[in-house]
Amino acid sequence: MDTSAVQAPVHRAIVVVDIEGSTTRTNPARAGLRSVLFDLLDEAFLAGGITERFRDPFIDRGDGALCLVRPVDEVPKTVLLARVVPALTELLARHGDQDPELAFRLRVSVHAGEVHYDTHGPYGEDIDIACRLLDAADLRRRLRSSSGPLALVVSNAIHRSVVRHGYAGIDRSSFTHAFHVRVGGQRTRGWVRTTDAVRPGAGLIA
Repeated sequence: MDTSAVQAPVHRAIVVVDIEGSTTRTNPARAGLRSVLFDLLDEAFLAGGITERFRDPFIDRGDGALCLVRPVDEVPKTVLLARVVPALTELLARHGDQDPELAFRLRVSVHAGEVHYDTHGPYGEDIDIACRLLDAADLRRRLRSSSGPLALVVSNAIHRSVVRHGYAGIDRSSFTHAFHVRVGGQRTRGWVRTTDAVRPGAGLIA
């Protein structure tokens, strides 16, 4: 392959989500879950001030979604953890109370890095890292043992550059469990948020 024909990568914040236990649902039920998921994602991103101007269209992953946010000063990566994820957590809980038959929980992975695009869509190692963290057994176990609607993992890059500094709205002490996954033969670390506590109203804006 002529690598000179490959488009140069661009930087993106990467959020990947997956519905827990979707394979146990009927196809009609999955259709309902998918519709609700994309509505809640849109509302959560808007709660963080991330309109379509600042992100790519959500990419369908069957029982989840890939969300790519463009690097602009109006949307620092802190917004994802301090506003978008809390908003999504609250929206999931509220939806579950309002419609128990279509209630669901999510695994969420947050990373940032270089992304390529071609005619088939986005791709690249950093997307692979975010997806591998999302699918890790440690995160699945975390959600199974949790009473909350969402289990969150951040990459080591996000932990190092954002979480450990304790920016406003981000409780660095809640990311206490680390695990490793392999991508392309290299080990990379993920950090799991180990608290279910979400203050009522956190992440939502008027």
